[in-house]
Amino acid sequence: MTSTAPRTPGAPGGACPHCGWPDDAEPFQVLSRHSTGAGYTVWTRCGCGSLQVRAVNADGVRIVSRSRPAEAGHTLPDTRCGR
Repeated sequence: MTSTAPRTPGAPGGACPHCGWPDDAEPFQVLSRHSTGAGYTVWTRCGCGSLQVRAVNADGVRIVSRSRPAEAGHTLPDTRCGR
């Protein structure tokens, strides 16, 4: 029997709904990392341009928020320091 319930973002076996990149794979680009009381939060960008917020703690990694991909023709800014 196949479940028809929507998959929770970041759930094991999940994937980006925009491009199919597996949630448990390495992110395309890490934008920033911030310590929290329970671990840390990582802001990443998927290969399709979707911005993701990942909560990392002793239980593992969970995607807690995900945006739409960048619009076609929109150039993503270079966020590296000194650029």
